[in-house]
Amino acid sequence: MQVTFYGVRGSTPCAGASTARYGGNTASVVLTDDGHDPILLDLGTGLRYFGATCDPSVPFTGHALVTHLHWDHVQGLPFAAPMLRVGDRVAMYGPSHDGVGFPEAFDQLMRPPFFPVRACELPAELTFCTLEPGMHDIAGAKVTALHVPHTDTTFGYRIERDGYVIAYVSDHQQPVDGEYVDANVLELCAGADLLIHDAQYTAEEFAMKSTWGHCTVDYALTVAARAGVKTLVLFHHDPSHDDDQLDALLAGAVIDGERLGIGQVVAAHEGLSITLA
Repeated sequence: MQVTFYGVRGSTPCAGASTARYGGNTASVVLTDDGHDPILLDLGTGLRYFGATCDPSVPFTGHALVTHLHWDHVQGLPFAAPMLRVGDRVAMYGPSHDGVGFPEAFDQLMRPPFFPVRACELPAELTFCTLEPGMHDIAGAKVTALHVPHTDTTFGYRIERDGYVIAYVSDHQQPVDGEYVDANVLELCAGADLLIHDAQYTAEEFAMKSTWGHCTVDYALTVAARAGVKTLVLFHHDPSHDDDQLDALLAGAVIDGERLGIGQVVAAHEGLSITLA
C-alpha cells in the first residue's frame, strides 16, 4: 500500500519561493494498492496534481473519504481530472452536518452564486454518500469513521488493509490543557503503522488561536505516543509557515519523538510517498 501526498497545507493554499519545498496545496492524500481502487483522503487543491498523474486513456474509479466540508478540504474537486472526464467514477463519503446529509450539504457548498458549476454537472459519474460513524467496507479496506473534535462536524479515518493501518486525523481541536486525548482519536490511531495528523500551530500560535480547531506539533506527538503509533506524519501545515520554519519544527519533533518512543516522525511535503510493504 502506497501513501502519496499531493497537498499538505491547512486553511488556504499558499504559493511562492518560501514554500516551494513543502508545497502550498491543501489537503489531498491518495492511497494506492495493486488490485484495489485508489482511496482519496480529502479533496483539497492538491487533488488537481493527482489528477494530472492519471492515465487519460484508462477510465478512473476511486473512492474519496472526506473529513468535513471546509473549503481547504474540498476545493480541488471541480479542477481534478478524475472529476472532469466522461467514464470516470468517484464515490465520495462524508459526515452529515447538523442533520443535513453529506450529499445535500455538498450541494449547498458547490452551486451558484458561490461557484458556477454544480457537482452533478461535472462530466464524471460522482456519487455522494452520507457515512455513519463506525466500520465500513470501502475499496477492499476496512474503514472506520469516527467524529473527532473540530469547529464543525468532522471525521477522522482509520484504514486497514493488507495487515497495515493508516490513521488520518487532518483537523483536530487540541484541548486547552494539552493533556486529554479524545477517546475516538485514540481508537482511530491505536497501533497505527502510519498516522497523518494535524500539526498546524506552534505553542505560541495556539495560545492566540486555541479555539480555531487545530493543534500544535507537540500535541500531535502526544497523540502518537499515547496511541502507540509507529510513524507520525506532521500534516495540515499553517500557510504562514515557510520551508525553513517547517524544517525547524520537524527537527524539534524528531528529537521529542525519540524521547516519547515514536519510531519515526516526518513532515508531509508534496510528492512524499510512503510504501507500507
